[in-house]
Amino acid sequence: MFELKDKVALVTGARQGMGRAHALALAGQGAKVVVTNRTIEGCQVVVDEIVSKGGEAVCFAMDVTNKAEIDQVFDEVIKKYGRLDILVNNAGIFVPKPALEITEEDWDKMININLKGQFLCAQRAAKEMAKNIRHPSTDGGGGRIINISSIASGGTGIGFIGAAHYAASKGGIIGMTETLATEWAELGVNVNAIAPGAIDTPMVREPGKELGKEINEEILTRVPLKRIGKPEEVSAMVIFLASEEASYVTGATFYVDGGWLAQ
Repeated sequence: MFELKDKVALVTGARQGMGRAHALALAGQGAKVVVTNRTIEGCQVVVDEIVSKGGEAVCFAMDVTNKAEIDQVFDEVIKKYGRLDILVNNAGIFVPKPALEITEEDWDKMININLKGQFLCAQRAAKEMAKNIRHPSTDGGGGRIINISSIASGGTGIGFIGAAHYAASKGGIIGMTETLATEWAELGVNVNAIAPGAIDTPMVREPGKELGKEINEEILTRVPLKRIGKPEEVSAMVIFLASEEASYVTGATFYVDGGWLAQ
């Protein structure tokens, strides 16, 4: 089960944290992994780690807010591998700030990276994945797009301070996922979202502000399992959604939150 041998997967924001874990997990299941990050230095380390474990990976510098860069990287991927099967839209930022202090620049940066970037990557990926249906080397073709949202996305009864712009971007991802799943089903492209709760990543662990520390303390009081999740625990859901075992799953959001929503 969950075999991804010879599938081609692209992970955005894969230098560290969940992105790195997703890239390693995909490679561990046999996928050829394209590791991307805004700068190439960090993602080469992930590629080296994958290769040292017997996997296959390449890395590219890619700013997810820049359509020209996205198209250039996707062109290189198709040139090298001939197709794309899996996209993990992981790139994102979280810079906590009280709503009354959020500037227009703060708002635009958050939305551009977290939401616009996911749409641009998904749009290009879907165009390539649609070709897989007619590709003789694929089993049925199509592809998988996995968008990383957050428990702080609206509609769940969960909100926390300093995240108005972040929650808006992550809620947008869920709405976008449902629409793309509907539109692209006929292309053989399944689109789903994962909404992690508190996960042990630099984004959560080292926000660099007192407000971030306050948020982390608040989170731990809300999680029934009384601990922060591991990136690999989110990667397990990525692997499922990327696999043939999830062939009848699309337009859904999966919460990996340690029971937060159960309270």
